[in-house]
Amino acid sequence: MILRAATGLSDNFKGAILMVATMLAYTLNDGMMKYLFADMDLFQAVLLRGVLTLPLLGLFLWYRRALLCRLSSRDWRFVALRVGAEIGATVAFLTALKHMPLANVAAILQALPLAVTMAAALFLHEPVGWRRWSAILVGFAGVLIVIRPGMEGFSVYSLYVLGAVGFITLREITTRQLSPKVPSLTVVVSTSVGITIVGAVMMPTIAWSPVSPIGWLALAGAAGAVVFGYLFSVMAMRVGDISFVAPFRYTSMIWAICLGVIMFGDWPDTMTLVGTVVIVVTGIYSFHREQVRNQSAKT
Repeated sequence: MILRAATGLSDNFKGAILMVATMLAYTLNDGMMKYLFADMDLFQAVLLRGVLTLPLLGLFLWYRRALLCRLSSRDWRFVALRVGAEIGATVAFLTALKHMPLANVAAILQALPLAVTMAAALFLHEPVGWRRWSAILVGFAGVLIVIRPGMEGFSVYSLYVLGAVGFITLREITTRQLSPKVPSLTVVVSTSVGITIVGAVMMPTIAWSPVSPIGWLALAGAAGAVVFGYLFSVMAMRVGDISFVAPFRYTSMIWAICLGVIMFGDWPDTMTLVGTVVIVVTGIYSFHREQVRNQSAKT
């Protein structure tokens, strides 16, 4: 596993490595799912991906001997809340992904570390000074540059991505509330089961599309990628400081641009790149201020 390879590194750097791996895995899943949406409905793709994902997770559970675990009622409540947030994020994000270029969706998601920092300050009472609050506001201005509300190039599906940002922020804050006794695999399996059930429930409302051999290959790739994405995301948010780990989400933009060009021939336009730069720079500045604050606390 990645953490074993990182033996000797600090918890912060382990969390950073896990976050980079998370972003790569999720972006690969996104690319495969967007490819599938050309031939099938969103919920059919979600259901079939889940059918392939659950056996993989079952093997992980068997290997780790984690088929059964006892959790407190408090932890089960947070697991349930996290699953609900993940379902909301998945539906909102995939709906936007179906109708927007991969890089544009990824650009708006770059605001997530700023949103998580803001939520950590408001709900977890983590200290955030006026400089980082200013960075958060400027970062969200960058989001507006990408979205361009009321201007040519605006897509209503951008609002779905913002909804996904809200749900993912809730998911990450909830993850921080889980006790150390909760196995990451338990959280991952609960999430996958919940999303697969949603796909099954929605199937009567859509028309079934036949799946080609290439389609099954893409589904298998998406299933494998999302399993590792789920697992690494939980592990990343439970290792190191949230303010250190969260900014490494920005690597998703690199993966998204590369995959968008390779798979779909989509190049991000100038406004998208400008907005992304604003978001990333403010996020990095926020990270810098966190390091300054930690150094001051030590001295």
